[in-house]
Amino acid sequence: MSVENDKYATYSNPLVSRYASKEMSKIFSERVRIECFRRLWIALAEAEKANGLNISDEQIEELKEHIEDINFDVALEREKLVRHDVMAHVYAYGKQCPKAEPIIHLGATSCFVTDNADIIIYRNAIDTIINKIVGVMYRLSDFASKYKSLPTLGFTHYQVAQPVTVGKRATLWLQELEMDYNQLTFVRDNLMLRGAKGTTGTQASFVALFDGNESKINALEKYIASYFGFEKVFPVTGQTYTRKVDYSILSALSGVAQSAYKFSIDLRLLQNLKEIEEPFEKGQIGSSAMAYKRNPMRSERISSLSRYLISLPVNAAMTASTQGFERTLDDSANRRIVMGQAFLTADAILELFLNITDGLVVYEKIIKKHLDDELPFMATENILMECVKSGGNRQELHEKIRIHSMCAETQFRNGGSKDLIERMKGDPAFSQIKDFTIFLDASKFIGRAPAQVTEYLKEHIAPIIKKHRLSIDGLTGNIEV
Repeated sequence: MSVENDKYATYSNPLVSRYASKEMSKIFSERVRIECFRRLWIALAEAEKANGLNISDEQIEELKEHIEDINFDVALEREKLVRHDVMAHVYAYGKQCPKAEPIIHLGATSCFVTDNADIIIYRNAIDTIINKIVGVMYRLSDFASKYKSLPTLGFTHYQVAQPVTVGKRATLWLQELEMDYNQLTFVRDNLMLRGAKGTTGTQASFVALFDGNESKINALEKYIASYFGFEKVFPVTGQTYTRKVDYSILSALSGVAQSAYKFSIDLRLLQNLKEIEEPFEKGQIGSSAMAYKRNPMRSERISSLSRYLISLPVNAAMTASTQGFERTLDDSANRRIVMGQAFLTADAILELFLNITDGLVVYEKIIKKHLDDELPFMATENILMECVKSGGNRQELHEKIRIHSMCAETQFRNGGSKDLIERMKGDPAFSQIKDFTIFLDASKFIGRAPAQVTEYLKEHIAPIIKKHRLSIDGLTGNIEV
């Protein structure tokens, strides 16, 4: 096979070929983009006709007949000649719509279709991301509810700390996703179309078309915004909408990556402890050399993709800050790459997040074993208080506990058992304690963790899930909504 016909002989973006969903890839496809151009040209023509310009119903119907059958080959050939992608598609559309050809793109500049289409595409992509975030929240809610009372070791500095519960820890993951949901929803709800502003934002071309009738120009923009389901257009623009919008979008997507990264790191550490692990398929290979391994490859991939997405907002910040005067074209190629890839990466991360949370495996006996190993040390403060209440000297008892604790820990690190309780049982200073087991009930060390889980899910997560119930239809779980 010649290189020209070998699909494996050219670069393939792994976000498309391996990681992101077909749904998100389609949203950023050239077909969807150019269809959006054509719908914008139709909306513009309808708005101009509604405000008195000489445009016929026949011309508009002809435009509508050719929304989807895009003649890409004609546009590509034309672009080679004119070196302008938008005008190439105006030409190609006109070839299919000879009656409407004279009024396509009337009064508009290229950014009428490129910028407005971008905003429309970004809104659709944000909706997809939001739905997937809610799907992850739904599954984590079910997980948190199920394990809200299961005690587990807490960790600070990745050192053993006061116990929490498995479900309570899951609410920490959930709370960060809730913040991402709120931020993305805010960004989405505040998106505005660029509108029909002309070449430098002054609407001079529309002033000429409508003989200076400003009410008709305002009506034109309102029509176009309404056509695509937007309440507002930017009140002022240069040739483009402000690129700070792109920065806001990427910042919100970066937040999703930050939350996912935190989750993936926690899970990778928990899998090392053999307490909780991501799904592992029956035929899955963990290592090409070490056949026994169960590598957390999905979580590692989340970490890898998240690191990339977290790095992208600075790119948008640089673009926004360097847009001289009414515009420069050095944003164009950059945005075509970074914006689509940001959404594709966020989508890929959430696809993995959905997969992992659909099959988290909890090993309760190992969790209990690890907790039982450490509970005696955590119980020493309560034992100390009980002994003092029976007449003991707090300072002397504290020193004895310190010595016994260090000896027990040293013995454990040298291959022995953690025999702190046995050491204390053999010390007359603690003879007033008849039953040490009453101090080793893990449920006495988790505070309000179960109640916190219940309250948080009910007050914060359930309303979001209920609002998006249709978008998560088919996901399984027991969280009450």
